[in-house]
Amino acid sequence: MNISIFFGVTIFGLFAIFFLFEPLDIKKQDFGEIPVFELEKFQLIELDEHGLTTLMNGDKGLRYTNRYIVYNINYTDNTKKYLANMTANEGLYKGNVIDLMGDIKYNREDGISFSTQKAIYNKSTNIVHSPSPYIAYMGENQVVGSSIKYNNVLDTVTSKKVTANYKLKERK
Repeated sequence: MNISIFFGVTIFGLFAIFFLFEPLDIKKQDFGEIPVFELEKFQLIELDEHGLTTLMNGDKGLRYTNRYIVYNINYTDNTKKYLANMTANEGLYKGNVIDLMGDIKYNREDGISFSTQKAIYNKSTNIVHSPSPYIAYMGENQVVGSSIKYNNVLDTVTSKKVTANYKLKERK
């Protein structure tokens, strides 16, 4: 084979590639926010100089730069006079605020409890607020309402559209 034919075919091939083939169009993909790390079946413990302040368990946890998302959350707060425990299907823990969603159960050490579908718990003020309907119990007493705001420090409850079933004690 003649060298000039070889270079002629090679140059023709290169020109054909240059003019006939288009470069691959790679599209930029936006993956959204990616978690820093993921946890499975975990327990988070917060301590201070007085001892245990917070205990949080979950089936799955996603840690982002500014928040945790926890599935099947079991959160216990031991910072005030009474121990308070909350469970929910999902929780968003950001700073001092925990947004709870789905089958929420709030129980306090002295017997106060309520269940609802959405609640917001502020650790610094120790207030639980639920804008959705709830059922609350204290012993045999039952309260049903459209929303509740419970202050764990002042031991006060604010609610709307309330129906209460209160058992009176018998006199002896």
